[in-house]
Amino acid sequence: MTPRISVLAVLLAVSISTAAAQSSNVSKRGTTAAPFLKIPQGARALGMGGAFVASAEGPSAMYWNPAGITEVPGVQVLVEHTNWIADIQYEYLGATVGLGTMGAVGVNVTVSNIGDMKVTTVDQQDGTGEVFGVTDLAVGLSYGLKLTDNFAIGFNPKVIYQKIWKMSATGFGIDLGIKYRTPFKGIVLGMAVTNFGSKMQMTGENGLVLYDPDPTSSGNNGHIPAYLSTNEWELPLNFTVGLAYDVPIGSLGRLTIAADAMHPNDNYESVNAGGEYVFQDFLYLRAGMKSIFQTQSEEGLTFGVGIKQFVLGNVEFSVDYAYQDFSRLKNVQKFSLGIGF
Repeated sequence: MTPRISVLAVLLAVSISTAAAQSSNVSKRGTTAAPFLKIPQGARALGMGGAFVASAEGPSAMYWNPAGITEVPGVQVLVEHTNWIADIQYEYLGATVGLGTMGAVGVNVTVSNIGDMKVTTVDQQDGTGEVFGVTDLAVGLSYGLKLTDNFAIGFNPKVIYQKIWKMSATGFGIDLGIKYRTPFKGIVLGMAVTNFGSKMQMTGENGLVLYDPDPTSSGNNGHIPAYLSTNEWELPLNFTVGLAYDVPIGSLGRLTIAADAMHPNDNYESVNAGGEYVFQDFLYLRAGMKSIFQTQSEEGLTFGVGIKQFVLGNVEFSVDYAYQDFSRLKNVQKFSLGIGF
């Protein structure tokens, strides 16, 4: 079996096992751990409606399709800030290094920025004087390799950590992806399985309680230290397949349209669609639509803009902005700075 067929077989097997575990008539929304792993990274990708599995390249590709880190040579760095819903903020840092015929490597970090909150109880609804914090963290190391000029594979193993007050959970996952430049001119096929890994379980001091095994009996020990049982939850596994097409428009610039079909383990299937117009490799205009065919989704239209400029010789700077409509919830905004040399 060739390496190309082997990778395709693995991706297909994972997608089939996911489909078998999920009923087509029942949504499992809200039944996975670490939901922050579903927050899209990369202002360019979000501006295109999240239709990016086939267009993925550079540091943001480690989130969408790690095979895309092979597309850009040299050193690439991406720093991003996300204004998420409920005043939650996320930071993303990604860096990739091209190794020529040896492929490319990368590192990525996603971390939350959630301010301290008051500890309240039924009796002390204005606060006990204590505060607690919440932390989301994911750290990944990526490797991508072009098996041929038109076919690339990529892997992104990662550690996931969540903490709320005195309880925490740790998990391990991996993202797998391929990119294939088809024989049809301008058409690229992308496939990715993301967040395939272990379950996560919250444990810690907040689970410690005093238990009375028989409240109706007098004279027994009604203050036995015990821990509340917590369940294990799967990571938000997702299988995505998508196409990107470079529309020939000649001297007018460059136009790419893309569409991704997604099969998550905690929601119904949906489609993301979008496009990007490039003028003189300087100005980038993007628009898209997320979660098409999901009737109860708050996600919707997206748009974005980017500027790229070379300075100091071959050093490349890019600034990107993306906006996403979240209907009744607060709209999402992303700001990113890219540096390449």
